[in-house]
Amino acid sequence: MKTRVYIITILLSLSLLLSCRRQQANPTATTTPRPTVPPEPTSAPTEAVILSPERIQAAQDFVDLLVKGDFAAAEEKFDDTVKVALPVSKLEEIWGALQNQAGAFQQQTGTHTARTQGYDVVFVTCQFEQMLLDVQVVFNDSDLIAGLHFVPAQSTTPYEPPTYVKPASFREQEVTVGSGEWALPGTLTLPVGEGPFPAVVLVHGSGPNDRDETVGANKPFRDLAWGLASQGVAVLRYEKRTKQYAEKMAAIKDTIITKMETTDDALAAVALLRQTSGIDTQCIFVLGHSLGGMLIPRIGVADREITGLIAMAGAARPLEDVILDQYTYLANLDGTISADEQAALDVVAEQVRRVKDPLLDASVPASELPLNTPAAYWLDLRGYNPAEAAKALSQPMLILQGGRDYQVTTIDFDLWKTALSSRSDVQLKFYADLNHLFITGQGPSAPQEYKNPGHVAELVINDIAAWIKGIIP
Repeated sequence: MKTRVYIITILLSLSLLLSCRRQQANPTATTTPRPTVPPEPTSAPTEAVILSPERIQAAQDFVDLLVKGDFAAAEEKFDDTVKVALPVSKLEEIWGALQNQAGAFQQQTGTHTARTQGYDVVFVTCQFEQMLLDVQVVFNDSDLIAGLHFVPAQSTTPYEPPTYVKPASFREQEVTVGSGEWALPGTLTLPVGEGPFPAVVLVHGSGPNDRDETVGANKPFRDLAWGLASQGVAVLRYEKRTKQYAEKMAAIKDTIITKMETTDDALAAVALLRQTSGIDTQCIFVLGHSLGGMLIPRIGVADREITGLIAMAGAARPLEDVILDQYTYLANLDGTISADEQAALDVVAEQVRRVKDPLLDASVPASELPLNTPAAYWLDLRGYNPAEAAKALSQPMLILQGGRDYQVTTIDFDLWKTALSSRSDVQLKFYADLNHLFITGQGPSAPQEYKNPGHVAELVINDIAAWIKGIIP
């Protein structure tokens, strides 16, 4: 009998910064983002199959147990490994955290199935108050649950390129970013012609992002790649390490820092472009979104030969403060904060206090810190001020911010603006009607809007392309 450890994670990267997504969000990742994730859950199974009605019913019945609060009966459905990873108390905690972030459970709306790596997978699509999620129930060949994940509901809407994309003006080729145990599959989008072309590396937000940074029905990195290539700019995007190597990253989760999660691979992508035919090696840029934007100064200082740096919705405040603000915003979306929501906020506030405690060290359990993220990650970020760090960079910068972004807000944008006000080689662009994915919308932004297909606004594509071409010597 096959055995495989599927640790539980809440993937609601739609609602929090690191997860954009994310996530991304992959409490945990696309609702509570986290820097590392367990063996990879998916909303896009590799092998769609028709499973027995009994198997589908078993998954639906399991979800019913969660809804009823019968966590002891739910635990009995697990295999031995998952029982250890997810005892009754932890399962109850996760289900409560999920509803605090996604809203109250409303109803099951359907199922779809898959078989992957020898496991039967049933996706039970559930409507929560604020978003549609798939409860991914993984069965082993003994009819026990070997994995449980909560992921954004699979979009049934095929990707349609935005009108600003000109497919005949570019081509794509598969590449490998980095080498050795962390080599990553990627896609290089090249304008048609001899070149050489300026090029941009796209750096993800948090969570186990794919190369398109897929969030719900949206693929912002594909929009950026195809949109910029339509204007003569090559773009390199790749699978994030926390997606491609989920199990290996989970095994070392207590020691992971942003260098391992993000920075090293971004630098490897720049190095690849410098060795690629058709690329102008004097005109290589790095664009970071969300967490990637926050880490742009670290990328820039690590490779001062990068021509220019772009931060899209990059946080400028301590990450723990951003997370608490996001929780508060989501709890108050309906105009009131209930007693249960306030209790959850109080827990997060205490976790934030622990992060800021000067006595924080690696011995503090991850369960006592935001997003169940180990102390090493927070210690790595301690004292890091992205906007202030950017002041010392030699490269020109472009800072972009959406006015409807509740994940990274105008507070962060103003901090970038203040810190970089004396630099003539920095441009800051504000788009009042764009959300965290730089997609147009109206009214207060909310997680559920990510399930609606949209595209990075054309004005953003135009501004990035114009800025890059203005920097080219």
